Amino acid sequence: MWRKIHSNRDPRDTLYSEVRKEFGAYFTVAGNSVGSLVRSYPRFFFGCMVLLMAISMVLSFTVFHHPDKAKVTTVRNQNPVSKGFNQILEATGNIRETLHLKNLVDSLSAKKQLSGTDSLLLDSALERLSRIHQTLK
Repeated sequence: MWRKIHSNRDPRDTLYSEVRKEFGAYFTVAGNSVGSLVRSYPRFFFGCMVLLMAISMVLSFTVFHHPDKAKVTTVRNQNPVSKGFNQILEATGNIRETLHLKNLVDSLSAKKQLSGTDSLLLDSALERLSRIHQTLK
């Protein structure tokens, strides 16, 4: 079917060694000339380096500074059946809580004298009932 190709390549030969073999002389000349230029004017290159670092610092805190963006919530398209079931379950939970709160209010209103905790409990129950009523509208 497919013929195997046998390579007689030396395993010590890598891409880097081949590029160095081909272009090594040019890299050596460029490195020597840049090195002699830096040795000739060390203060100038040191000043350029410090200046570039200062510019980089200023730019990173001003121009390139991105404040944390509010997380964007993506709304997935739910199928209508699951959306309807979720609404039914939410309505059922609201009805159960309303019945529980109604029983609590009835038992507290049946008392002749309310204590401080009873009045706080009654107030919070009535507030929760009004919140449930507002969500239904």
